Amino acid sequence: MQAICVDSDPAALERSLTLCRALPQIRAAEGFPDAERALAWLGRHTADLALIETALPGMDGLQLAGRLRERSPDTAVIFVTGHPERAVEAFALHVSGYLLKPLTAERLAGEAAWALRGRTPAPQAHIVAQTFGSFDLFVDGKAVAFPRSKSKELLAYLVDRQGGSVTRAEAFAVLWEDRLYDRRMQKQLDVVIRTLFAALRASGAETLLEKRSGALRVRPEAMDCDLYRFLDGDTGALNAYRGEYMSAYSWASLTEAYMDRVGKAP
Repeated sequence: MQAICVDSDPAALERSLTLCRALPQIRAAEGFPDAERALAWLGRHTADLALIETALPGMDGLQLAGRLRERSPDTAVIFVTGHPERAVEAFALHVSGYLLKPLTAERLAGEAAWALRGRTPAPQAHIVAQTFGSFDLFVDGKAVAFPRSKSKELLAYLVDRQGGSVTRAEAFAVLWEDRLYDRRMQKQLDVVIRTLFAALRASGAETLLEKRSGALRVRPEAMDCDLYRFLDGDTGALNAYRGEYMSAYSWASLTEAYMDRVGKAP
């Protein structure tokens, strides 16, 4: 299922997106800072679930929900807001729920389950890699915590390589660019690799990586990945891509440029 989140507060929007993408019913989620951009996107796509802040610049959340009801009456609308005094107005629109900030995974899961009752969700993969926007890895709907940012970046690069083997020297060049690959830095790389494997084991995702003759690779068949679905021509992934791919990593720009060309192709 497809979801949208609309909130003018960047931190709140990012939290809504993260929690929404972890829901077992949701396959993809898009975020917007205002009603106008959300409506523009909805002019070309559909959404099963909408998480909307009532206090938005310009057209407010209640007006947006009303427009959405006219355009797509089957979309379940949940307000995620810091304004409890607007609950009566909200429920007059026959919305599916009203959650007060700060949003929690437990409350959102309960409200979404009720709002989407009777609908058949897409099967949830055991391991899910999210590459559109920022990179994250989810196991059974929960984000994997990486104690070291370099360990997370190494996994992101391996996902980007789509199952291709990466040597230690290649991994080092990506993680530290122009640094000298001396004995001290080799030990640093050892720590990064060990930490990555430990994080995956702790999350139950140890089958994701292979290590052979010192080289590393991900097993694409062991996970669901928006990048791989995009490259396979999956309509949902093509529609979900908004021009940002692994935005925290400069080396991802080559793949992003290719995706931009594919996305614009007739």
